[in-house]
Amino acid sequence: MSEKKLYYRFLSNILLDKNSGKRIILITGARQTGKTTLAKIKYSGLRYINLDLMENREILREISALNWHRDIGEAVIDEAQKEASIFEKIKYAYDEDKISFQVLLGSSQIMLLKKIRESLAGRIWIYELWPLMMCEMAESMTYPLLDSVIKSTKLDKVLESISSVLFEQEALKLRSIEDHILKWGGMPALIHIERDEEKKKWLKDYQYTYLERDLSDLARLEYLEPFRKFQKLVALRSGSILNYSDLARDSGISVDTAKRYFEYLRISYQTIFIQPYYRNITSSVIKTPKIYISDIGLLRSLTGIYEAVTGEIYETMVVTEVYKWVNTMQIPCSIFYYRTRSGLEVDLLIETEKGLIAFEIKGRQEVDSVDIRSMKALAEKLGNQWIGGIVIYKGNQIKRLSDSIWAVPSWRLFV
Repeated sequence: MSEKKLYYRFLSNILLDKNSGKRIILITGARQTGKTTLAKIKYSGLRYINLDLMENREILREISALNWHRDIGEAVIDEAQKEASIFEKIKYAYDEDKISFQVLLGSSQIMLLKKIRESLAGRIWIYELWPLMMCEMAESMTYPLLDSVIKSTKLDKVLESISSVLFEQEALKLRSIEDHILKWGGMPALIHIERDEEKKKWLKDYQYTYLERDLSDLARLEYLEPFRKFQKLVALRSGSILNYSDLARDSGISVDTAKRYFEYLRISYQTIFIQPYYRNITSSVIKTPKIYISDIGLLRSLTGIYEAVTGEIYETMVVTEVYKWVNTMQIPCSIFYYRTRSGLEVDLLIETEKGLIAFEIKGRQEVDSVDIRSMKALAEKLGNQWIGGIVIYKGNQIKRLSDSIWAVPSWRLFV
């Protein structure tokens, strides 16, 4: 059997290394996103200890804080939330200058952050690893066009310098990457599975593992069927405005339980929330967040929709690619959507210290003038805060649609 291919992870660009000074590093994210592989490569000179093994937990439990530096030292500790006693020991060794570097890994965000708040607040640098992005699968190791767009002060300057079309061979490669993301999502393990039925089984097994491990850590639910039903209903609403009452009714649970279940999905990296933008424009905007499943493969597994690329699936792919890049690279900006009660809607807004960039998402091959009406209206409202707008679509060409508004294929924007 050939060795599995490793994809370059852009998080490695901003992860602090051992020579960067006194640090405790936390790498967190959903299961199976590649945290262990990344840490072993980035910190190959450090001892690796996996607390999934009960025997390792028992060993660390017996080591005193006084001897942590001698017996463990500077190490990578995986599934750190599995043994609560280590956090005080690390804190002691770190505060006493007996260790200067420690790396913690874990997928249970609530357990980790609770222990960090109690023991390591002010001492730790937190990084999130998400499923593979298109730019990582493309293996170019160059930042995607999206990065330049987000950091721009004038969108026209960025896109005027980009080739409007690509030759067929390069275009086919990039489109095939997008096709994979749209069909299977970005979980690294699926890259190495050839048969579709085996990929579907992996995704189904992943959901069971999530329910049995992360969810049991978070909620200690004895009866999982109501949560399973709730999770599927959330997946069917990916890209929709959150409505706790509707979900509670359809799931047969109380509104308070629906809110609690949503929090479990959020802190275990199964869903993301996009907040509405309503500052300094009008009081008539919608002020409820939109919800998205964090990975297309998980979305398809939960809903059973494996063939069609619906508008909701395409929108979820686009939003999660933007979200993953911004959060992976810790770009200082905020992601919103915009919708008024009268029907004016823009799918995504990115607010930076330089202004706002708008995105409309159209899962088709062509765009027309109707697709930019909302962005034009929003540009007028924003005035000098407006940087520009992009219609993200499935076509072939980067082209100007209006002053500071462009059409950009998704497979060009994210690589």
